[in-house]
Amino acid sequence: MASENPAAKMPPLWAIKMRAPFFTVDVVPVLLGTALAWARTGAFNLWVFLLTMLGTIFINAGTNMTNDYFDHTWGSDEVNKEFINPFTGGSRVIQMGLVTPKEMLWQGIAFFVAASLIGLFLTFTRGLGVLWLGLIGVFFGYFYTAPPLRLVRTGIGELGVGLCLGPLTVLGAYYVQTQHMAWEPAIAALPVGLLVALILWINEFQDMPADAQVGKRHLVVRMGRKNGALAFGLLLAAVYLSILLGVLFVGVSPWALLGLLTAPLALKAYRVARVHYDHPQELVPANVLTIRTHLLTGLLLTLGYVVQGIISLWLY
Repeated sequence: MASENPAAKMPPLWAIKMRAPFFTVDVVPVLLGTALAWARTGAFNLWVFLLTMLGTIFINAGTNMTNDYFDHTWGSDEVNKEFINPFTGGSRVIQMGLVTPKEMLWQGIAFFVAASLIGLFLTFTRGLGVLWLGLIGVFFGYFYTAPPLRLVRTGIGELGVGLCLGPLTVLGAYYVQTQHMAWEPAIAALPVGLLVALILWINEFQDMPADAQVGKRHLVVRMGRKNGALAFGLLLAAVYLSILLGVLFVGVSPWALLGLLTAPLALKAYRVARVHYDHPQELVPANVLTIRTHLLTGLLLTLGYVVQGIISLWLY
């Protein structure tokens, strides 16, 4: 019996380079912002929705690929011995010799250019707000690891990415449908944004020794793994508190309380992190559970606004 070829089980190279499995962090906020726009105003344009989704994914792809390049030039991926694929340590395609560093950089920049072209089209057809939101997204995506700013070493990188893939993307998806800004999308997006930041946060635990070695002083490096695990738990609690406070005091749909259903998953993630913060392999369930919590919470919030919209149609 012929032995199986391990390479046959690998995803396509393009998916590895772009880290495509993580595109759930793009899909969720665009769905939420679009559902919220429909529920509150009845507005829905399919082509605008698809372009918004594509542009958001392109920014993320550009971010992932240019970050791999700059992590390579920084040396953090080369010295990283505790990484756990596919969650930490980058895509590793440069280290495996599958792509040259310059190819990775220019392909990543090409995705930023493609996203910018979509953004310019939406700016001309839907409004100037798209331009400012898109510029912030590209700025944080590129300079997360790119010199001279290298935001990841400042201690604000995780929160900046959470802001971009939480409130700003949800607000952007809402804006392109309705052509006006509102507070509700930004507030309703807070749990999604916090969970995106926490995906980065928990993935940094395995990378911490290598990152510290090259001066990549993100929040887990600054706090240490033990305190980082405690902060991880507190921020998970803040996810669900933000849902409650948004519903009680800021006019977020009461159906958004469906997002609370993922609290047991978050608790499991924290329990793993609390015990195994210093054990890279044993920490993997926390990596997985945080990604799953983000996806399911975002989908439940989206479902809540779909229900809200259907009820509005029945009533009016």
